[in-house]
Amino acid sequence: MSARSPNTFYVMRHGQSKANEQGIIVSSLATDHGGDFGLSELGRQQARDAAGRCGLGSGTLIYSSDFTRARQTAEIVRARLGARPVTLSAALRERCFGDWDGKSAANYAAVWTADELDPGHREHGVEAATAVLARAVALIDDLDRQLAGQDILLVSHGDTLQILLAGLAGIGPAAHRGLPHLGTAEIRRLARASPRAR
Repeated sequence: MSARSPNTFYVMRHGQSKANEQGIIVSSLATDHGGDFGLSELGRQQARDAAGRCGLGSGTLIYSSDFTRARQTAEIVRARLGARPVTLSAALRERCFGDWDGKSAANYAAVWTADELDPGHREHGVEAATAVLARAVALIDDLDRQLAGQDILLVSHGDTLQILLAGLAGIGPAAHRGLPHLGTAEIRRLARASPRAR
């Protein structure tokens, strides 16, 4: 019996959003759906440009957060590649920033400082970095059980993806801000350490 071909995962941060433009944290579906927080015109162009140069084909499977900015990014990429319909996944949602939801993006810094001291913290109702990592890794593990030999693009958010990248690199979610940051609409191949390192 031959071994199954591994899946190749790529991650993509959504394009610039209107919340990015306004400097607002939008980390709950209620806030997302309660305002106009989809992609800016620049964000749409970023997504088109990224899709045009990513080298992925029409067979790519696209999974996306159900937040407006991520879903719009994923749909732009899907249309450019001629890929199958996007699958929405709660596992790829923005990290919940609790009390800071709907407030200034300047509050990110305090959360990230606390992450470095304790990636399991839930100060101000923030979703723990360890919990974000667990849900994202669970999706990847589930896709690996279901599929083989596929190119899979995961469209998500800055914190969710930084935490995932740190966890799968084997350095842990506490150090997620120490990795090179994903730019808006940046696509990066997901490097995975051995399961033991996770």
